[in-house]
Amino acid sequence: MNSAAATFETIALSIEAGIARVTLKRPEVRNAFNEAVIAELTTVFAQLGDDDSVRAIVLAAEGKAFCAGADLNWMKSMASYSWEENKADAGRLAQMLWTIYRCPQPVIARVQGDAYAGGVGLLAVCDIVVAVDTAGFCLSEAKLGLLPATIAPYVVRALGEQASRRYFVTAERFSAQEAHRLGLVHELTSADSIDEKIATLLGAISANGPAAVRACKRLVQDVAHQAITAELRDDTARRIADIRASDEGREGVQSFLGKRAPNWLPSSKD
Repeated sequence: MNSAAATFETIALSIEAGIARVTLKRPEVRNAFNEAVIAELTTVFAQLGDDDSVRAIVLAAEGKAFCAGADLNWMKSMASYSWEENKADAGRLAQMLWTIYRCPQPVIARVQGDAYAGGVGLLAVCDIVVAVDTAGFCLSEAKLGLLPATIAPYVVRALGEQASRRYFVTAERFSAQEAHRLGLVHELTSADSIDEKIATLLGAISANGPAAVRACKRLVQDVAHQAITAELRDDTARRIADIRASDEGREGVQSFLGKRAPNWLPSSKD
């Protein structure tokens, strides 16, 4: 995928110096989901995941809200859906979330405003969440007689079981400070400093071996909550042997021992 990137209707995509930026651009409806948003996010993250030149992805949004969950007009259209149509529709959302979650590159959520319902799910599938300190969060589905089912596997991991037990059933709004305390948000910033913080994180990621970064992301997902069995121990031993024997692993160790920059850093290619 080149830097010109494809044209989308509900999102914007730019790629520069190995950093992709995917931006929700429906501020008039608080960047709420509909079928088009779900389809385009699924497509773009699948494409970016296949692009080895992309080192990291920033998921952002225009306007005052990050994402308000489901679009009201979309919800109205679903009111007459059969069970089978509802299942298929939910399956498309589930596939979008999975595609972002399993995207090989680290994904940073730039949360510049409120995230409600499916919007919380969207940031929960990201690897790093940076939010402004004025943002609010809410798992509001129960207010509508619904439940946060498709986002639950990711939200429970990101928010924690105990906090999820509370906020799923109360549908209370909680602050950015509380989201940070609970671990849903990694970094709190002011609106003026959010891009500076994200730039620092992108710099840290870009300084590391590209294949190692992807392998680290996958390692956490595969190891989390697993019993420490003989099979798991063997799997982790295999993974480190694979990367030690790789060209990147050898280059990383040799550059460290030789006190020089590794070949994936721009300074070493000048």
